[in-house]
Amino acid sequence: MSSMAAASAVVSVTSASRYGFARVGRTNAPAPAFLHLSSKFPLGFPKSPFRDLTRSSVFQKNPGFVAKPLRTPGVAYATAATEKSIHDFTIKDIDRKDVSLSKFKGKVLLIVNVASKCGLTSSNYTELSHIYEKYKTQGFEILAFPCNQFGGQEPGSNSEIKQFACTRYKAEFPIFDKVDVNGPNTAPVYQFLKSSAGGFLGDLIKWNFEKFLIDKNGKVVERYPPTTSPFQIERDIRKLLAA
Repeated sequence: MSSMAAASAVVSVTSASRYGFARVGRTNAPAPAFLHLSSKFPLGFPKSPFRDLTRSSVFQKNPGFVAKPLRTPGVAYATAATEKSIHDFTIKDIDRKDVSLSKFKGKVLLIVNVASKCGLTSSNYTELSHIYEKYKTQGFEILAFPCNQFGGQEPGSNSEIKQFACTRYKAEFPIFDKVDVNGPNTAPVYQFLKSSAGGFLGDLIKWNFEKFLIDKNGKVVERYPPTTSPFQIERDIRKLLAA
């Protein structure tokens, strides 16, 4: 072979190898590096974990659900003890009186952080009041927790919050003392809720009117983003009531 032909062959092989193939005669055969990698995955390359994040939840037909993030085996996470439930907490109501959540044993609960001056206020309070009126005699309760951590949209006192909710929206469901849901002063009940159902941004509550659905045993079943309409959760409430 002439020196020019030899050089041409080297260039041909080098160029082809750059794209994962070595030219042998007229057949394009996979280069050794490509063969080695693909042999590790005889059924195809692994699926992206981001696809898993969008998997359906226990109520697969409801688009309002937020899938829980994947957790790595062997890594310690700050999670609630498995035996703990929402019924283990005692909190202050809107009048600053102690309330043991054990009084709600056997009931389905929807827990939501509320605000009086949010763009989501009117639709959420209206729908929450409607759902509460519809299912309250069937063992359903809504527990509302005012919070002023999102845009300063719950600035009023407890009495002002109570008057606003009960007068303007005829809210009859329990409203509790104003709390922090994020940060170093997070209320213990919200520490439990977030550790039981992490969101896409970790454990942080994202905005006013984020919602947690609790079963009759006091366990968190699902977590919904603030933009999820209470009416979208109605089917899931009925399922838990019938369970």
